[in-house]
Amino acid sequence: MTDLYLNLIAQGAIYALVLFSIITWILIFTKGVQHWRLARHNRTFSKQFWSASSLDAAAALTEIASPKSRLASVGFNALFVNEGGSVSHDLEHSWDRQELLERHLRQQIQKEYQSLESGLAVLASIGSTAPFVGLFGTVFGIIHALSAIGKNASASIDVVAGPIGEALVATGVGIAVAVPAVLAYNFYVRRLKVTAADLDNYATDFVNLAQKNGFRVARNSARSTQTKVQGIASIEGAFA
Repeated sequence: MTDLYLNLIAQGAIYALVLFSIITWILIFTKGVQHWRLARHNRTFSKQFWSASSLDAAAALTEIASPKSRLASVGFNALFVNEGGSVSHDLEHSWDRQELLERHLRQQIQKEYQSLESGLAVLASIGSTAPFVGLFGTVFGIIHALSAIGKNASASIDVVAGPIGEALVATGVGIAVAVPAVLAYNFYVRRLKVTAADLDNYATDFVNLAQKNGFRVARNSARSTQTKVQGIASIEGAFA
């Protein structure tokens, strides 16, 4: 294998690591903005929801782009009934209303989890493979150094300094790329678990509130109470 190919392989490994690093930092920034926005919107919606005077009033809240808001929207859609009390008899409505509500909430939580989980597999892959890509470049850098020694019949510093230096740079770059990816992956997995637990708790509270309301929310009643977002009594008092 010629020196040209050895150089190309070693440099290719470094270029691949640079690409991995760019992807890693893009994902770190993107996921950071995503979690920050969702946390802020969740707090806003939670404040509005728990300040509503009744479950019907909460159903009329303006939907906010947050996991809790989407979860509540799915729950209310499962609870909505017509004022006349007509009941559909298709397969969708053949479930017990509590089971239907729990199933819809569980499916929505899974969708939210999958949305927040996107990109984490890439961070995990980069964190686990970057050191090996760096070692791959290191191996060919050492081979280049040995080839230079054989050609020059000398192991002087002038002969081996360049190839060995490239080899060490590849190892260092591999580690430098892997560390942020692993740290970011662990951080966002922790955030994902906290968010999933928060959604589970909210879904449990929602089911309990729906049970107190007879698993019914009148669609027309919800529209008429759209302006009554806040009331004297809080929904939290339903648990008292």
